Amino acid sequence: MKITKLDETSKKNILNDLLKRSPNNYGEFSKTVDEIVANVRENGDSAVFEYTEKFDKAALSKENIVVTREEIDEAYSVVEKTGLVDVIRRAKKNIVEYHEKQRQYSWFDSKPDGSILGQKVTALSRVGVYVPGGKAAYPSSVLMNIIPAKVAGVEKIIMTTPPGKDGKVNPGTLVAANEAGVDIIYKVGGAQAIAALAFGTETIPKVDKIVGPGNIFVALAKKAVYGFVSIDSIAGPSEILVLADETANPRYIAADMLSQAEHDEMASAILVTTDEVLAQKVDEEIKGFVEILSRKEIITKSLENYGHILIAENMEDAIDAVNEIASEHLEIVTKDPFNTMTKVKNAGAIFLGEYSSEPLGDYFAGPNHVLPTNGTAKFFSALSVDDFIKKSSIISYSKEALEPIHEDIEKFAEAELLTAHANSIKVRFE
Repeated sequence: MKITKLDETSKKNILNDLLKRSPNNYGEFSKTVDEIVANVRENGDSAVFEYTEKFDKAALSKENIVVTREEIDEAYSVVEKTGLVDVIRRAKKNIVEYHEKQRQYSWFDSKPDGSILGQKVTALSRVGVYVPGGKAAYPSSVLMNIIPAKVAGVEKIIMTTPPGKDGKVNPGTLVAANEAGVDIIYKVGGAQAIAALAFGTETIPKVDKIVGPGNIFVALAKKAVYGFVSIDSIAGPSEILVLADETANPRYIAADMLSQAEHDEMASAILVTTDEVLAQKVDEEIKGFVEILSRKEIITKSLENYGHILIAENMEDAIDAVNEIASEHLEIVTKDPFNTMTKVKNAGAIFLGEYSSEPLGDYFAGPNHVLPTNGTAKFFSALSVDDFIKKSSIISYSKEALEPIHEDIEKFAEAELLTAHANSIKVRFE
């Protein structure tokens, strides 16, 4: 890996490299995606079936697009043999308990003058959850996207996921979706699935919001339909940043960095440390691990392109770099990680101490693993129950409450030359 002294130039170069990975920089695919979205919007099911046959080599129709109860039962019979069903249920318990603490409730504040102000919290009616298919199957992402919607009280949760050539869906995906509480699953993927959820077809109902990860075509399709529906985010490749001092275990750090580098060739793994000896040891451990890990090719390319070890003069400079990079996952392995954490402003999820390895958050601890990437942790948060609710303001005034302030409102309106606004208040006191 590249070991570099941390300074303004190296920091700027890394930030520029990371931003190149943003889906916003892949405009060459936009035309294709726009054509797919327009076709599905215009032609509905027929376009969806056409694209599924073209891209997934599966023949779909109204009769087989929905996953049946029999297919779900068959998935359980396969997955139960691996012991994964019990693991999914234990993970689900933790994820539900964590997200239940995020619930928000309607509130009202009444005053003696007869005014009532408040906020009404309402769950979204219909949400679409996109789940990638093909060789990559991530039951953990199914849980992380469906459970907060379920906890929020969404009336109908619709999932889409691409089928294999045999027209079937990955068994682990089906089991996770059923355990999480999905209402219906459609066998459709790619940009065509996003368009179907956004505009509705004869078979697939239009939703209010679309969440879930996907490839560049899915990301650009979500961007294209935003405004017709809400979306969670346009996610970029995975990333991890480890902030460490001389007390850290280099073997643990190397293993954690590689846990993200194996995702894909554009994933990023960065160590920022104040200790040069640690930096060298981590580099040696990484070399050893790469030789024995199954995804060696992907990891090697990821580290060549977006792997960095940065040596900072002091912890203040290191923390400044952490806040500038604003990583999706941040591990803090220092003498006093809780104290260090108080100085961190920008990170999707923060893992404290040498036993809080990043995969703990991916699978089991409970906090959501759908996180902001590409520096967007400066202004975005993890997926949560908040993403599946909307808030309406409540205002109720009696005549007695309005009377002492009505002239103030009229003056405001007249200052903005909105005389009808002023008049709608004035007529009540003629």
